[in-house]
Amino acid sequence: MGNESSTPVAEDVPPVTLYGRTIEAVADYIKKNNVRKVVVMNGAGISTSAGIPDFRSPDTGLYANLARLNLPYAEAVFDISYFRNNPRPFYELAHEMHPGKYRPTITHSFVSLLHQKGMLLKAFTQNIDCLERKAGVPGEKIVEAHGSFATQRCIDCGLEYPEEKMKEAVAIKEVPYCEKTRCGGLVKPDIVFFGEALPESFHRNRSLPAQADLAIVMGTSLTVQPFASLPSFVREETPRILINRERAGGLGSRPDDVVLLGDCDEGVRKLADALGWREELEELWESTNPHKGEKKEHDVKPKDKQTELDDKIDELTRGVDKTLKLSEDHQKQFEKDFSRRDDTGKLAVPGGLARSITKAENQKQGNAQVNESGPTKDDLSHVYPHIGSKSADKSSL
Repeated sequence: MGNESSTPVAEDVPPVTLYGRTIEAVADYIKKNNVRKVVVMNGAGISTSAGIPDFRSPDTGLYANLARLNLPYAEAVFDISYFRNNPRPFYELAHEMHPGKYRPTITHSFVSLLHQKGMLLKAFTQNIDCLERKAGVPGEKIVEAHGSFATQRCIDCGLEYPEEKMKEAVAIKEVPYCEKTRCGGLVKPDIVFFGEALPESFHRNRSLPAQADLAIVMGTSLTVQPFASLPSFVREETPRILINRERAGGLGSRPDDVVLLGDCDEGVRKLADALGWREELEELWESTNPHKGEKKEHDVKPKDKQTELDDKIDELTRGVDKTLKLSEDHQKQFEKDFSRRDDTGKLAVPGGLARSITKAENQKQGNAQVNESGPTKDDLSHVYPHIGSKSADKSSL
């Protein structure tokens, strides 16, 4: 197993199980066949968007940034022999990589959603960051092929070390030692170092992909054995999906392989869209956000020039509308005042209004008396300047 051809299947070779080699065809297959045994195989590529570097990428990978630890060679940080002689470089690194510092990606949440829907048979992972667990996938559904930070023990007597004490040691970059009397051996997380055997759980579950009715491989180069052999255990007629930045292993060489090249997070969003799960997926991922409900200042995007112009136009429009409303209110008040009559049948003008009119007329004609039959519209134009028009002219505002 593990020696599949890396040559992509010819385009004229039809699929056997799917109606086409597309994400939509996979979604159709899942819905119509009530798929309930999905095996997922994850690599470091599903955690890079969480801020955790992979191991081998040039310039940005973990090994490319270990010069500051003064190691004889980069991989020495995970070498059990070197660790026995000098554990401090590892604990410097563990301080930066400990799971408590990172939030699961939406790809981790997709695996968790598969579990919630009763579809996840097993999630195999090369990652040591525990983010599948943090996303809500139970430990019994995960095979951590290279171990993880989930547990820790003495490398001499094997006694398990308390989790809280381990967190405290990592937080202050302190090397923990076995608590067993007369042991005092070095303690390390149950991460598989070079020179150590893979966990027994990996060997026990290694052939499990043969039971799958769908396999999803994400964020891995499939270059490290024996993990790289897992996709080859999947039956020939069972669809396999590769969501990765580049082709890996033999994925794409079978008629029912679907290869989606690109970012893992975007890939699972496309699959979720095809399945009609997008809203559920986004909500599940948001539930892992330690700052959910908070609105940070940097989350508010600055306005572009067009938006600012639109806002100014809206503000001006509101001002015009307000002015028109005031004019209409004045018009109604005038009509109300001008239509009231006293007991003699004459128009009754409020005292304040009469004084205003008198003052205006005095300024215009000297000390002329107010027309005894009541004010005219010409008289009232000094108090209600908009009289003569039912509404104000917008252009004059």
